[in-house]
Amino acid sequence: MTNQITKDMIIGDILQVDRGVIPILMNSGMHCLGCPSSQMESLGEACMVHGIDADELVGKLNSYLQTVSQ
Repeated sequence: MTNQITKDMIIGDILQVDRGVIPILMNSGMHCLGCPSSQMESLGEACMVHGIDADELVGKLNSYLQTVSQ
């Protein structure tokens, strides 16, 4: 599994990369992590639906992953 998040990744796959991303997603306004759509929807699609800046969120997620991989 990759340690670099992209907005094309499926949310369910992102959660498998590191469960520590959950608070970042929740705090960004993405409260649908348990929703069946999260298993089929890309991060970019979910951001569009929720009115979230996908590039900003990807940056936060990747910054977090960099800190835990050091």
